[in-house]
Amino acid sequence: MAEAAKWYVVHTYSAYENTVKATIEKTVQSRGLQDQILAISIPMETVTEITDAGVSKTYDRKLYPGYVFVKMVYSDNTWHAIRSVRGVAGFVGPAGDDPIPLTEDEVYEMGVEKKEIVVNYAVGDSVRILDGPFSSFTGTVEEIDVDKNSVSVVVTMFGRETSVEFELDQVEVTTP
Repeated sequence: MAEAAKWYVVHTYSAYENTVKATIEKTVQSRGLQDQILAISIPMETVTEITDAGVSKTYDRKLYPGYVFVKMVYSDNTWHAIRSVRGVAGFVGPAGDDPIPLTEDEVYEMGVEKKEIVVNYAVGDSVRILDGPFSSFTGTVEEIDVDKNSVSVVVTMFGRETSVEFELDQVEVTTP
């Protein structure tokens, strides 16, 4: 049943995100919904500010104030469990209709869930490009940025070396 779980966006009252998340977690435990409501997330970013006095201050800030993301198997039971939580204004979606789940791309772009990619190549390795206009080209890894999900590869086109940026899973090590 967990494979049917999708991410939904829950609209909360202002400054109620943490309370709503904690209450949903307690509701999941008390009602035994662990197999239907799998995760609750409030995407955060770390911000560093420098005060007028020149002191740097680091803190976490909500990426989407007023929203909580819930990975669940949508049903009347889970809908009621979420909607009955104090501070929940409703699900994001057309009024009167079932909420619309986020697509996989939206989930990763919004930082709700991280896609883990195992990189089995390093700077200087020869790699083959797997898709896009350069598919089946080979090149040499120039730079890897795991945080940005990118790899720079030097490919030879028309007799010239050109640096091209790809996503980490768009290239693989060539076998010698």
